[in-house]
Amino acid sequence: MTLSIRNQLPGTVTAVRPGEAMATIRLRLDGGQDLTAAITREAAEDLALTPGTPVRALVKSTEVSLATSRIGGLSIRNQLPGTVTALTTGAAMACVGITVDGGGLTAAITNEAVADLGLTAGSSVVALIKSTEVSLATAPDTTTP
Repeated sequence: MTLSIRNQLPGTVTAVRPGEAMATIRLRLDGGQDLTAAITREAAEDLALTPGTPVRALVKSTEVSLATSRIGGLSIRNQLPGTVTALTTGAAMACVGITVDGGGLTAAITNEAVADLGLTAGSSVVALIKSTEVSLATAPDTTTP
């Protein structure tokens, strides 16, 4: 399966906390960072998520916000430090390529935000991702015919 979602970070489930309708899933990304995903309980059950399950965290580039440092007092659970590696601007929007430990991310933000943050290649940034914007995928089971 090919997806248009650019941000696909491999990791392993470390904890599953099911609720009545939603479940929070903690992951350890291959780069060592922790990430939280909030998905429906039904989806967590369908994916058979348990600690140790290998997954890919999927995040649309439009759902990645950027800051120039970590932010306290914020409800966004996922704050991944990284470095800007690429910056492509269009008429109104920019695509910002970011290297984080264990992978890369793309953030689609406004040109105004790029200017306000003073972003250039080599800038240190923190990628901010709400847990509700993280989808999870597992590899298909190839052990059964």
